[in-house]
Amino acid sequence: MRLTTKTNLAMRVLMACAVNRGQVLRKHDLARTVNASEAHLAVVINQLGRLGFLTTVRGRNGGLKLRLAPEDISVGKVFRLFEGGMPLAECFDRQTNTCPLSSCCRLSGSIGRALEAFFATLDDVTLADLVEENAGLARILEIEPA
Repeated sequence: MRLTTKTNLAMRVLMACAVNRGQVLRKHDLARTVNASEAHLAVVINQLGRLGFLTTVRGRNGGLKLRLAPEDISVGKVFRLFEGGMPLAECFDRQTNTCPLSSCCRLSGSIGRALEAFFATLDDVTLADLVEENAGLARILEIEPA
């Protein structure tokens, strides 16, 4: 399994917001810190806001910050929301599946169970687990207040 760039960026944004908790972060500073283009980051930030993870502030001193406490954000939930609509293999999408083995293939069931185990493992990990007492991450993601 390979994570999409959107999921990867979503986690970078959430971790940066958690490290800089309480601070309103500007998209420009965040893009530089997490090594992403502002345009790509804008799409991810918008989605994180719509999903209730971030609060965005408009205006001259605007930016974004966490809406939820880091301990209330499950990594599994974030991954499901960002990765969930994407079929892992052709046979997982009944509308576009052309695999001739689908009617009797046992591999897809095993893959489905493995994928669910992957998400279930991440359900027990919170954003707080990733950032608390992680000095290395804090050094990388700390952003000076504007």
